[in-house]
Amino acid sequence: MTIQKVGIVGAGQMGNGIAHVFALSGYDVLINDISADSLARAVATITKNLDRQVSKNLISAEQKAEALGRISTTMELTELGPCDLVIEAATEKEAVKQAIFDTLIPHLGKDTILATNTSSISITRLASRTDRPERFIGVHFMNPVPVMQLVEIIRGIATDDATYQATMAVVKSLGKTAASAEDFPAFIVNRILVPMINEAVYTLYEGVGSVDSIDLSMKLGANHPMGPLELADFIGLDTCLAIMNVLHDGLADTKYRPCPLLTKYVEAGWLGRKTGRGFYDYRGETPVPTR
Repeated sequence: MTIQKVGIVGAGQMGNGIAHVFALSGYDVLINDISADSLARAVATITKNLDRQVSKNLISAEQKAEALGRISTTMELTELGPCDLVIEAATEKEAVKQAIFDTLIPHLGKDTILATNTSSISITRLASRTDRPERFIGVHFMNPVPVMQLVEIIRGIATDDATYQATMAVVKSLGKTAASAEDFPAFIVNRILVPMINEAVYTLYEGVGSVDSIDLSMKLGANHPMGPLELADFIGLDTCLAIMNVLHDGLADTKYRPCPLLTKYVEAGWLGRKTGRGFYDYRGETPVPTR
C-alpha cells in the first residue's frame, strides 16, 4: 500500500500534532474540522512548534517551509475522500467518532486505510460499523505528538496483515517507535497511566496529601517528570474521566471506579490547562493549586 496523502479529522491538540509530524516527514496532509477558528489555530500552533524546532536546530528553516507547504485545511469532511490514510482524532466520544465514519466512508477509495487515534475505545467495535473492518486500525499517538516517541498500534479482530504492516511502516517513516497492543480497554499506556492518575485524585479526595505534596512526591520519589495531577491537567480531566469510564464499563472491576472528585471537576468545567483551571489554576503568571 502506497501512502502519500493523509487526512486528519480534528484540528485539536492531537490532530494538529499528528498533522505536524506527517507533514515534516514528507506526506501531504489535509486537516478537517467543523470550526474554521480551530483550523486556523491548528496551523498557527504547527507553525509555532516548527519555529521551536528550528530554534533548537532540530530542523532547518527550509524543512519548516516545506512542511507548512504540504498542509491544507477543509471544513468539508468529504474532501478527505481521496486520501490514502485517514486518521480520526476527534473527541473521545464513541457517538461522535461513529458519526464521522458514517459521513466519511461513502467518499473513501476502496483501499484507503481508516485509523482512529482513540486512547481507549474498542477498535473492533468501531471497525465493525464501517465498510472496511479489515482496513481499520488504531494508531494512538502520545501527547505532545511532535515530542513523544511512542505510537501504540492496535489491531481490531478483523484488521488484516497488509493494513497492520502498512501502518507500522508509516509510523517508522515518522521517526516514531511503534508498540503493538491488544484491543482491550485503554490498551497499554492508558491502562496503566490513567488509573494511577485516578488514584492520585483519590489521594487528594481523601486528604492524604495536597495537590502540591502529591505531585512533588511522585516527581522526587518516583522520578516522574511531571506529577500525576499536573499530568491530568495536561491531558484534560474530561479525557481522564472518559478513559476511566471505559475501563470501568469494559472490565467491570471496581478498582477502575472514577474518583468522585474527578467527576466533580469535570462537572464544573475545570478540565485542566485547556480551560484555565483544573487541579491547578493557570490564569495567573504561575499555576496555583486549586485544592
